[in-house]
Amino acid sequence: MVALSAPPPTTIQGGTISALHPDILLNHILTLLDGPTLTAIACASSELHALSAEDKLWQNICTSTWPSINDPNVRSIIATFPSGHRSFFSDSYPLLHHNHHSSSFSTASPECFVSAVDIYYKNVPIFSIVETTETLSDWFKSSPFRVDLLEPKEFVQTWIQHQPSEKELSMKQLEENITLSWILIDPKGRRAMNLSSERPVSVQRHWLTGEVVVKFSTIMAGDGGEKEFVESGVTVCCGEKEGGEVEVREVSMVMNDMEGRNLTGKDGLVILQEALERGERRKGKGGNEGKGRYGEFVERKKERKERMRKFEKALDMVCIGTGIAFLVSFWTFILFR
Repeated sequence: MVALSAPPPTTIQGGTISALHPDILLNHILTLLDGPTLTAIACASSELHALSAEDKLWQNICTSTWPSINDPNVRSIIATFPSGHRSFFSDSYPLLHHNHHSSSFSTASPECFVSAVDIYYKNVPIFSIVETTETLSDWFKSSPFRVDLLEPKEFVQTWIQHQPSEKELSMKQLEENITLSWILIDPKGRRAMNLSSERPVSVQRHWLTGEVVVKFSTIMAGDGGEKEFVESGVTVCCGEKEGGEVEVREVSMVMNDMEGRNLTGKDGLVILQEALERGERRKGKGGNEGKGRYGEFVERKKERKERMRKFEKALDMVCIGTGIAFLVSFWTFILFR
């Protein structure tokens, strides 16, 4: 669960909150709390800990936080988690931190993974979908890792409105108000993680189509080599209709290494499996932690590119020097033999 400090006992008319009847606590007080608060309350006493473990409480919290998990398939998977919806919330609510690769990590590949995705505007859901991706085929393992939630010509109408002429305002509007949750679920391992930075790490307007491209990103440890760190990037493309209505036209996820190359399905799956099992779940601070980690990743890529440029330049100089030395030796041999 999320590690939070225990709150002091709350007093009610000289007694403690634990003195209330369990039915009142369960049905009229605990149902009003969000996940982090319910987690903190559970630390106050053994009675509150027992009441807060009620799966119905966590089910209501999870379904109100992520509407996509109302999908029957997802509900049946969550039912197999060790503590049901409480385990699912513990895995999925905090930001994922996975900075250290373990060379000894080994696990069986899952037959599939499930993506439960929700997009919000001003904390109101505007897009929810569940996608199952099969992972055992040779096609998946050898192809670039990519998950598309919409077909090429498919779109989802939203209630977002703005003036089409105010393009810069629309970008700022989306950057400040749009958030995303992409929960990746391993049905076999009964684990889940949230592969989103929650808030956008960049918002740009496509130079050709005019669509607003909103990017979310999670940085994970790679294999320690060329994939020292790996980016799981989610792209949300929003287009404008006449009248100022906004459509969601693309929602996709890809995985890239430090060189900007797409990982294959096989390599991406190994990293995701390790992140599921070994990654820490931490509550973000201020909502911009994901953007900060993305900025650090971009800086590492620039530093790596500069090191490679210097190395290639030095290698070119060595090759040129070797060639000159060979020519001098050759003509010396010809002229003075």
